[in-house]
Amino acid sequence: MDLGIRGKRALVCASSKGLGKGCAEALAEAGVDLVLNARGAEALEATAAAIRARHNVNVTAIAADITTDEGRDRVLQAAGAVDILVTNAGGPPPGMWSDWTRDDFIRALDANMLTPIALMKALLPGMIERKWGRVVNITSQSVKAPIAVLGLSNSARAGLTGYVAGTSRQVAPFGVTINNLLPGIHATDRATSLDQGVMKAEGIGMEEARARREATIPARRYGDPAEFGAACAFLCSQKAGFIVGQNILLDGGQTLATL
Repeated sequence: MDLGIRGKRALVCASSKGLGKGCAEALAEAGVDLVLNARGAEALEATAAAIRARHNVNVTAIAADITTDEGRDRVLQAAGAVDILVTNAGGPPPGMWSDWTRDDFIRALDANMLTPIALMKALLPGMIERKWGRVVNITSQSVKAPIAVLGLSNSARAGLTGYVAGTSRQVAPFGVTINNLLPGIHATDRATSLDQGVMKAEGIGMEEARARREATIPARRYGDPAEFGAACAFLCSQKAGFIVGQNILLDGGQTLATL
């Protein structure tokens, strides 16, 4: 399917690996030039080189911490005029409600709510001026159904969801859409980290920890970052212009909800 976005320019955050990389690959396959960002320079450069070779698109790699003012300014300066923004940041660590401090919540809000908002505030005016733009925020299935041990993530991502609900309706008249993708468990470093937590807490092996979680997913497997990326690329396409302010689950059916 021709997504109609060849020659557009996208900024994809946390894109050296995992879901961000899956989104970057899918956009590059559609002919989109990329600005990739992550904190680790080595993995980021490797991803950028692989995408250039595979898809013959322009790829700029900026190693920086997007959650800081300095890092965000560097990325935005390098990105320039961007047609597509994919926000993404690793979730805060799991824990218990009784252990989280104000500083824990501030860190979670900075990474998973305030940074995406700052990026949108910086890039939406240009999209509005050009009468076209796409924003996809990678959030979490916990927005639909909270995960008790991920209370920091639940809180920050729910705040971002509320912001998008209103803002998306304000920019839609200008040909700009904002939507959220809500991943369940995918085969990424984040899933491995959570499985390791279960492994340590319950004294079981990694294989058993993963098997237990797979058993809770109707699809009986973890998601593939490539299929997640394909969904992202579609939301960024010309064909998705009537999808506004939506929260789309990609969780293998794990979230128990009628709507």
